[in-house]
Amino acid sequence: MFSLLKSHLNTLLLIISVLIISIFVSLSLGEIKSWDQIDWLDVAGEGGCAIALAIWIIFILGSRPQGRVTDLLALGLGLMFYAFCQDTFDEFIQLPSSTLWNQMESITMPLGILLLTHGLYHWHQEQLVLNYQLRKRELVFREHRAFDQLTLTGQFEYLSQQLLTHKNISRKQSLVFLMLDINDFSHFNRQFGNQEGDRLLLEICEVILLNLRQQDLICRYAGDRFAIILPNTTFTQGRQIAAELKQAVKYFAFKVPQSSASQFQSLSIGCVQWQAEKNDSMALESTERLLERANFALLKDKPMQLVPVSDLA
Repeated sequence: MFSLLKSHLNTLLLIISVLIISIFVSLSLGEIKSWDQIDWLDVAGEGGCAIALAIWIIFILGSRPQGRVTDLLALGLGLMFYAFCQDTFDEFIQLPSSTLWNQMESITMPLGILLLTHGLYHWHQEQLVLNYQLRKRELVFREHRAFDQLTLTGQFEYLSQQLLTHKNISRKQSLVFLMLDINDFSHFNRQFGNQEGDRLLLEICEVILLNLRQQDLICRYAGDRFAIILPNTTFTQGRQIAAELKQAVKYFAFKVPQSSASQFQSLSIGCVQWQAEKNDSMALESTERLLERANFALLKDKPMQLVPVSDLA
């Protein structure tokens, strides 16, 4: 957040400068009211709105990169912030009714609302594009607290909620579930460090995303293990997608600063289809049973580890 705020330092300085100039102009044109002339209810209301708008500006600038949409949102909120600040100053400073400065908040408020509305329209268009790009990371609902901060995919809680949702609405549709992890990832971490390991996880996740369909969903299950939901997919189609993911990662050349040679990885993938309950063909098995079978299928797909003779002695 703070790094993004630094990139908007000029915008923040402009808003603060306008506010300081407004205070000096108001003081030079008017007279300070006596204590009994101040309406403290108006001060609380208008000042509180100004503080809220200042917080909104910080949130906008602290969460968005530079660009036209950010400028429109910040400028619109900035003008509304100025209008409420000027209204608050009027509670402490008596301005002559004949001066144009007395009407500044009446001009800046509608202008700020107009710019903010224009910015919100373009923000909406921007969100439609981003939602399309994020489709493979989230389905049905959005909750940022359930997302992994490294890979920006859903965590286990998000995966569980998605499975429950699919169980309720997709009983007549074929669903395949993939459980996958990176072979010898712990060895990579020991060799190149956790920072490079995190970067490897992120980039392999991006490779997987590029090879999924729009309706598919990937979540980070735990560590280097990921889970993928494939709706409306037969078991044969699921195995084909799993094979394609293995091939995509197999030929992904990962570069590390410590070595001139590319580091190639491989995946193990467990592929299972959501089955009906044994005693009720109309109901799907529990999500716990599905995860258990997927983890077992993953272990079966793991390459056999050869133990050195010296370790057996």
